[in-house]
Amino acid sequence: MNPSHPKNPNGPAKDSLLRTARAALVPLAAGAVALGGLTAWTASGAAGRPAAVTVDDASVLVPFGIDDTAAMVRLRNTGDADDELVGVDVPSAGGAMLSRTVVRNGAGSMRMVASATVPAHGTLEMSPHGLDIMVYRPPKVRVGDRLPFVLRFRKSGTVHGEALVVRAGSRPKAGTR
Repeated sequence: MNPSHPKNPNGPAKDSLLRTARAALVPLAAGAVALGGLTAWTASGAAGRPAAVTVDDASVLVPFGIDDTAAMVRLRNTGDADDELVGVDVPSAGGAMLSRTVVRNGAGSMRMVASATVPAHGTLEMSPHGLDIMVYRPPKVRVGDRLPFVLRFRKSGTVHGEALVVRAGSRPKAGTR
């Protein structure tokens, strides 16, 4: 027995090792309990789902000559959080942007829109009389053609789609991407 350490016959090194092991077990056990709780919370669905936007019923109006045209899409968000459409691109066109038709005193005008919110568990429906995608210098297309486009969302990232080329006043069949 070591006279300087009457409680532990193996000396101060063994005492120090036991104290270190006990001290390390406390945060390790707390972390395991927290991880188990978070796993159960997520598995139960209580943690929620991130924004998840899909494109439905996309159409673009057949342009008259070399005029700009408008594309409309229905965006569905199946997530538990709102998302924000922050950019659009039509690779085969000269450019594209979000725009909104504003009517004042019977006269309509177009305004550039920086972004549009797609609500959680909701839908954002574009139309030629409200929010739409203005397509500059569109390629030559005919009714029935498909025009690829890219949408950029703050949370959902990049979503690709195809708009069916239609005459003004018509809409594509449900499920058209």
